Amino acid sequence: MISRRAFLAGAAAAASAPAAAAESATLVSAARRADLIFGASVDESAFSDPAYVDLYRRETQMVVTDVALKFDWLRPAQDIWNFGPADRIVAAAKAEGKIVRGHTLIWNDNAPAWLKRLSGREVERVFDEHIDRVVARYAGALHSWDVVNEPFWPMDRKQGGWRDGPWFAAMGPAYVERAFRRAAAVDPKVKLTLNEAQCDNDGDWGRSIRPLLRGLVDQLQDKGVPLHAIGLQSHLQSQFPRNYPEFGRYIEGFGAKGLEVYLSEFDVNDMAFPDGIEARDAAVAALAREFLASALAVPAVKLVVTWQLSDRYSWYRELAQKRMIGAARMPRPLPFDDDFRPKPLHRVMIEAFEARATARK
Repeated sequence: MISRRAFLAGAAAAASAPAAAAESATLVSAARRADLIFGASVDESAFSDPAYVDLYRRETQMVVTDVALKFDWLRPAQDIWNFGPADRIVAAAKAEGKIVRGHTLIWNDNAPAWLKRLSGREVERVFDEHIDRVVARYAGALHSWDVVNEPFWPMDRKQGGWRDGPWFAAMGPAYVERAFRRAAAVDPKVKLTLNEAQCDNDGDWGRSIRPLLRGLVDQLQDKGVPLHAIGLQSHLQSQFPRNYPEFGRYIEGFGAKGLEVYLSEFDVNDMAFPDGIEARDAAVAALAREFLASALAVPAVKLVVTWQLSDRYSWYRELAQKRMIGAARMPRPLPFDDDFRPKPLHRVMIEAFEARATARK
């Protein structure tokens, strides 16, 4: 781990730089100096906006498929493979010289109705067919795959804290190993990631998931399963307890196991913050600063991805519009506002990247 003194010294140096310099810098340039890849997810509808494409062109090194490669989007019916949106995202990203990350091959949530109707034997066949066909289609085109997403969900009350769903129901915990081995057999060069949520949460929820994830990683490594990175989503939520120095020590443990760590879906839920935009943006930036100071001090962290770049396209907007989160106001969880102007979060992220770069010297 980068020493706390070195990182704080770097943070002080970055914070003392003129604000205009931070605003004129880009996330991608600051990240590169810190030995980080910076990227953002995108869906096809957002990527058809020329101004938004220009924002990705300036600010990112990586593009991540948002929903286009999730099973329910890709396979709305058993006999339909809807590759069009993902193909267009990958092609557009490649045309802009971006690297691409695939999200996600296997997830027990949001399974389409047709999959739930199949027998266990049929689910296994679909599982193998899906991994083989999708990984083969993008072999050589991706930096990494989220092979298994969110394996744990203690609220489902399954023994071992596993998330329930068709894959788990058919194969039990063995589905995870099966997915990684099969993906590696199809594309042995792509980095394979195990992606999990809530580990930054220091309440009962996050604290229950952390040891489960660590134990699963140990099991996979003991069996020689190909695993290259751990994705920690980092959807920060101020309403939950937090202890980010402890989180930093937790993720340092994955680095000690020879794994890269990806902050794979970073944003800040502003639901609990004041209504005023200026105060709310300041609170979002302050929480991000606190988190990044601990997370980026870990050398194993190699990738930071925001879930979209602009508030206009955040997944929290959809939740707010459907009244699935408490605040009726439109959320502002990302580094750019609706008009693609940089917000305080943008400056804080650059300062955090610069602090890491300074501490590494």
